[in-house]
Amino acid sequence: AESLHSCIGLLGISAGSLLLAVHFYSLPRAAPLIPSTALGALLLIVSALLAYAGIRRSLRNASLLVCLCLTLSALWSGYGVILILAGQGALPSTGDARDALVPGLATFTVALLLVAVVGFLCGEPLLALVAAAVSLASAHEVALHYSSLLGPSAVACSHLMVCLAGGYFALGRIVYFLTKGKVALPGTDLAEKKAQEQGRGIAGSTNPFAAPGLLLNMLSASVFCCRFLGVTHRLFLGHVPWLWAASTYQIGICVLSYRAMDVLMATAFGFTSILKFAGGYCLLYPTWQPEEPSFPTPFLVVFSILFAVLALFLSLQSPVDGLYLLVFVTYCIALACSPRGFFAGGPQGVAVAIFVASALVALIHLYNVRARAKIPTGKGVVKALLARSSLLKLREGPDLHAPYLGYSKYADAEVLTYACSVLASFALTATGDPQAPLATVVIPWVVVAGGILKLLGGSVAFARGKTLESSAFILYSVMWIIWGLTRYGGLCGTARSFHAVVGIVSFMLFNSFIVFCSLFLNMAWFFYSLTFMLIAVSFLLDAIHALPTGYDIAATLIFGLVSFYCFLAALSSSTFERCCLPMGGPMVPLSGVRAGMTKCLHLPARKASSVKRIADILRNGGTCGIPTDTVYVLVAACNRPDAVEKAHRSKRQAQDRPMSLWISSLKQLEPAKHLFTPLLWDFMEAAWPSPISLVIPRGEWVDFLGMKDSAKYVGTPQSVAIRIPDCSVTTHLIDLVGPIVVTSANPTGEADTTHHNQVYAKLGNKVDAVLCGGPSPENIASTVVDCTKIDSGNIGFFRVGIIPKSQV
Repeated sequence: AESLHSCIGLLGISAGSLLLAVHFYSLPRAAPLIPSTALGALLLIVSALLAYAGIRRSLRNASLLVCLCLTLSALWSGYGVILILAGQGALPSTGDARDALVPGLATFTVALLLVAVVGFLCGEPLLALVAAAVSLASAHEVALHYSSLLGPSAVACSHLMVCLAGGYFALGRIVYFLTKGKVALPGTDLAEKKAQEQGRGIAGSTNPFAAPGLLLNMLSASVFCCRFLGVTHRLFLGHVPWLWAASTYQIGICVLSYRAMDVLMATAFGFTSILKFAGGYCLLYPTWQPEEPSFPTPFLVVFSILFAVLALFLSLQSPVDGLYLLVFVTYCIALACSPRGFFAGGPQGVAVAIFVASALVALIHLYNVRARAKIPTGKGVVKALLARSSLLKLREGPDLHAPYLGYSKYADAEVLTYACSVLASFALTATGDPQAPLATVVIPWVVVAGGILKLLGGSVAFARGKTLESSAFILYSVMWIIWGLTRYGGLCGTARSFHAVVGIVSFMLFNSFIVFCSLFLNMAWFFYSLTFMLIAVSFLLDAIHALPTGYDIAATLIFGLVSFYCFLAALSSSTFERCCLPMGGPMVPLSGVRAGMTKCLHLPARKASSVKRIADILRNGGTCGIPTDTVYVLVAACNRPDAVEKAHRSKRQAQDRPMSLWISSLKQLEPAKHLFTPLLWDFMEAAWPSPISLVIPRGEWVDFLGMKDSAKYVGTPQSVAIRIPDCSVTTHLIDLVGPIVVTSANPTGEADTTHHNQVYAKLGNKVDAVLCGGPSPENIASTVVDCTKIDSGNIGFFRVGIIPKSQV
């Protein structure tokens, strides 16, 4: 799979370079071989393939190819949109096309040069050659726009070099894949690269997506740098593709950073993506209105405070990254002090500092991801200082971002989500001109921050098993998007309608349910959802022309302050072991998940240490919920009658549904083999391991399993259901504990549990631990076969489950 994803990325690089080589070779002709619109569309397709290859490759390891694919994908997506605009006549003059292309080309000249330098230093010469060739092609194209002495053939030659180098690398990977590693072209040996990566200890040491995200910050800063330095003549529509391509990709980098369990850098990329969307909006606005849009000053002050707080916490993880974010604090302050916003010289001057700082920090991240000897970022100094403090202790370890219920592939996104609530609420304090609502820059803050990024946070919360939080975040994001576009996008104007009132009331009803549920969660969430109701009420009063003067400002300030507290609490809880700012306990205690937090352990099933700990609990007389090859079950050790009785009580076991017996191998029944008929023994050997439970006659063989007084709870006086599960985790647990007594992990009469969350919800305060394995592989229970009369040639079925009758 790694080889195929690498091939897709390298072939995509070669294809994009070939398209550009053909374009520049035919440029002197009156009619180019590939029209601008068609070339732009093809580059967008290639950029999508490169983004896919970079993301899929990144799930395996942190190769330099990840950064190369994502960076080139962003370059060619912005380049492609500009070519489409030029082909459709949106950039009529040659100067417009030059001013539109130069900032992006200059950025990627520098960015890919950094990638090439790191590639040469860290032993990836072919990838370094590809990056250097694309950098050279971009530099040639910049020179072509300012001097007629350099013809387009030089640019085409550079792209042809990229095509040949990428094609060679892709061919080497294909040959390696087809020959199963027996043949490898020089420089393309995957086995050798894997050994190098393992030796460097890349996994978990550094966020591999930080470098592409920092390079995207260079791209947005370059747009304003070029205007400040006089390289381009004005800021206009042609620069919007670079800004919005950078912001879109940076939201993707934000998600991938959560995948890399880097909460703080993911939050930082979410913040910077909002600025890029706002910059693009400001440059787009003058295309239909002659004046420049105005900025809400209070919002930018709040944004600078959020950046400063995040920089403080990030400096505890990496002082270099924390100092880097201080540049964005300066940027927000410069925007707040300039009525012209992005068009003013002050923010453009700070953009030059952002470009230089982003290049330096990106170089550090690129090198530290690949090199064995790291460039120091000051983390050791911070750890040494905090080691002297008994109050502040950083959270570290493999379970740093493990959720309460089981495990997740993503870190917690609540820090970013609460911050977006702060931004969206304070953005509403800018009333603007009702006759020209678009003239005030509110939509990027409300729609992007309050809508898109909050929707992202809700999705991550859902992936982490936080059902209520994810539902609230998604509901609020939809509300911000709809109201932001309607109220501040000029869709409703000065008129209001009955339909808007009905929609707002519907949201309020949904939020009332969330407020009620938050009573059982914690105090902070109760006030967070309750104060959002104040926002919804202000929307409703505005829709019916009954909004009191100052009410909307007061409601947004209250909600913003509550959200800011939640932002600080989430930051501190994700950074320090001790919670500095508590979220509070549930206002109404509820039995189940939250009430059993201190009693019922949650242990990830993917860890051998978790299985061993579950085994210790069972040996000591505990009961546990575990995943199997079908649904989740409640288990107890056979040789602990007290535990079996406890499981029987907690399950409220019905007499017509007796508990069953599980073993890990027929070897456990070998001492009693003479007590089974040959036909039954052969059938058990043929049927197991599988999701087939066999109901067999009860006999003296039960005593060989050490059941003792537990026997009265298992099966009926005439028969016992027994099986060997087809699940390595379960059989390993039985090997450690011995035979176990099993029943479904739900009260009698309820549906089977197919996720560890359901085990907590139904039995959380009645079991000692739950082995969390995520969703069950099947939603259907095992097939139960009646083998009590098998020697007479007859079998029956008590239940037809996952295995059909014909297969039995």
